[in-house]
Amino acid sequence: MHKLPWRKRKPLYSRNKDEWHSISAKLRSEKKSNDELEIMISRLTLEELISLKLEVSARAINNKLYGFDVWKKMPQIARQAVLRYAHTGTRSLSEMATFLGISREALKDALHKYDPMGYLKK
Repeated sequence: MHKLPWRKRKPLYSRNKDEWHSISAKLRSEKKSNDELEIMISRLTLEELISLKLEVSARAINNKLYGFDVWKKMPQIARQAVLRYAHTGTRSLSEMATFLGISREALKDALHKYDPMGYLKK
């Protein structure tokens, strides 16, 4: 009998049991997400989602996002988000580096700088 390709793959390295292995599960446990929200989000482009988040955030503070340099911070915000997903969606550091299209050395630097594991702690 051969292995079925859609079976859940086990991580190649052991992960901390005090760490979330899914951003969706973490947000659901914090009551910040549910099935309906995730379905609605899946229908949006990333650009629409970011625009909507900025609009809703600005509305909450009377349309004044002054002092928050969105243009300068956007690359860092995007890298942090992609790194968080890569940490939960890959099985090894090599696989993570390949997914991100960077070397293992660059990955180590990024992990140190953005610390996705800190966000995923339970």
